[in-house]
Formats: sequence, C-alpha cells, structure tokens
Amino acid sequence: MNKISVTTLYDQDFFLWVEDTVKKLKARDNENLDWENLIEEVESLGKSQRKAVRSFLLRLLEHLLKRCYVPMSDCYRGGEIEIRNFRQQLKIELEDSPSLQNYILEILSKTYEMALENVRDDYSDIYFPDICPFPNNVETLLIEKFWDK
Repeated sequence: MNKISVTTLYDQDFFLWVEDTVKKLKARDNENLDWENLIEEVESLGKSQRKAVRSFLLRLLEHLLKRCYVPMSDCYRGGEIEIRNFRQQLKIELEDSPSLQNYILEILSKTYEMALENVRDDYSDIYFPDICPFPNNVETLLIEKFWDK
C-alpha cells in the first residue's frame, strides 16, 4: 500500500488499518507505516487512560465525601459499594500502569475541588471541608475506611 492508501484506510476502516499496522510493525516495515496516525493513536492511549483515572478518582472522592459527611444511614451500604467499585477500577488501572500513581497525586487536589463542588450542589445544607480530608497517599486512599474513624 502506498502512503495515500494507508491514510485512506485509516479513515475508511480503522480495524483493518490496525491489523495492517500491526503486520507492518512485526515485519519491521518502517517505510510503509502510517506514522502520523500511528503516533496520534499511541498518544491517545495515554490520554484515555489518564481520563479514566481522573473520572474514577472524582467519583471515589464524591462517594467518600457523602459517606463521611452526609448523615443518611439508610444509604451507607450503597455508598460503600460504590466506593469499593471505584477503588477497584482505580486498582485495575494502576495494575496496568503503576506510573499513574504519580498522576493521581498530581490531580488529587484539583479533583477534590471538583468532587466538592458536586457534593455541595447535591447537599447544600451539609458541611464539607474546603481542604481534602483524605491523605495524599494512593494506597491509603484505595483501602482505608475513613468513615470508621
């Protein structure tokens, strides 16, 4: 395939483009690779994983705040299940990419602000701390039952 048809393949049949690209990579056929789209796809993998981690962390923080500060004992079990689920999702992401622990620490403060804004909208009569009450430690964040303290 020449360069024009490889780019067209990317636009017309992404799955076929992936198969073709893998075949060329395995054959070390560097001259016929669609480098522009390959680079774009590899870059998007990292962005996608970071986006998923941010989303799971946001939801985890929202549920931790609700569980620790909203006095609704009839909802505690459901909240704890959600906390467990988002922790598991984060653990899965970290298993595949341990370096994302550093990313979690980088975004924790800003993500907490987002979670805080969300729960304050939902529970305007409840006090939530302005500064994140949860430790700046990924392992602790993923296992600790802060509501038992």
